[in-house]
Amino acid sequence: MRTPILAGNWKMHKTIAEALEFVKAVHGPLNDFPRVEKVICAPFISLAPLSEALRGTGIQLGAQNMHWEDQGAYTGEVSPLMLKGLCDLVIIGHSERRQLFGETDETVNRKTKAALTHSLTPIVCVGESLEQNRAGETEACVGEQVRAAFDGISAGQAVRIVVAYEPIWAIGTGIACPPEDANRIIGGVVRATLASLYGDAVAQAIRIQYGGSIKPDNVTELMQQPEIDGGLVGGASLNPADFVTLVRASAQAKGLA
Repeated sequence: MRTPILAGNWKMHKTIAEALEFVKAVHGPLNDFPRVEKVICAPFISLAPLSEALRGTGIQLGAQNMHWEDQGAYTGEVSPLMLKGLCDLVIIGHSERRQLFGETDETVNRKTKAALTHSLTPIVCVGESLEQNRAGETEACVGEQVRAAFDGISAGQAVRIVVAYEPIWAIGTGIACPPEDANRIIGGVVRATLASLYGDAVAQAIRIQYGGSIKPDNVTELMQQPEIDGGLVGGASLNPADFVTLVRASAQAKGLA
């Protein structure tokens, strides 16, 4: 069985003080669920203090973005070399990065390769827009994003990657993709595309999350789906009690609690 991974994407929220208070509130209760991988993806300014605060808690730390170069004249950017030793994971290609900041399939691929080079686990995001969904283009869009992200990546590297299927129309809207539909896309498109690239054994080893309006009241039904290996959670990850509930529900849904 693939180890479930529940990652909170804080986006542009929480001061350093608020981030540290969050850790104090959740690390004790989360000790009850060692078989679920817990991740906090925090803003850059909080990574150093959180790295220290999370030591020994069983909670991993992730960044929300990075550049693909180790160093250079890239004002405002953060390199994988800077993250190495602070973080365990990094989100790459989130739809907000693609839509608002010009991320492309090419930059997603370059960042993914750079993360792997520096022993960071990439959480690679894929997902269709509302227009693509309504036009029946979900399978083509998501499949192409997966192929582009994994271009030039070996099977040995691919199994280290986490994929997050996040339908753009469900992010921050409160409207989650129906669990059965999310399961169908994750299994029938994302995992099937990976199988076409690497074979079924590798595809079955790669963890695929769902993201998009995951909340305490729908997480159980989502996590009961066999192809969904966890969640990339936005707003619901900002409240300590909600985050603990999400992890607990995920563990119970997978029979790990």
